[in-house]
Amino acid sequence: MSEKQPNIHFRLEPRSGIAPYRQLVDQVRQAIEFGRLRSGDQLPSVREVVTQVTINPNTVHRAYRELEHLGLAEGRLGLGTFITQNPDAHTTAVGYAELSRQLQLWAHRARAAGLVDDDMLELLRRILNHDQRVIS
Repeated sequence: MSEKQPNIHFRLEPRSGIAPYRQLVDQVRQAIEFGRLRSGDQLPSVREVVTQVTINPNTVHRAYRELEHLGLAEGRLGLGTFITQNPDAHTTAVGYAELSRQLQLWAHRARAAGLVDDDMLELLRRILNHDQRVIS
């Protein structure tokens, strides 16, 4: 295991309606899925996160406990919190990387066809809404 300090910078959106601890959990999960955090990487200390985003330490502890509960991280007494080996997360990361690549190609083709960002977002919204209706 690498046990190196990863380059993760937490940010909180106070008006998002999402609990701060959940925002932290989601950011770690996304970093794992996109390969920015790997097995053995150390998460910032509670104190570092508190300083970084001006948050109550109990909120960070809650987020880290949730990550442990999800099997994404493990606390090591006196050492910190580390990303665990999680084959499902690795598989998901590969899937996200491939989807990201495909979306980038799609966006490039859409721009070449004359669509602007707002047009692409509207098209994507329609597709997502259609998928939800088909699945329901």
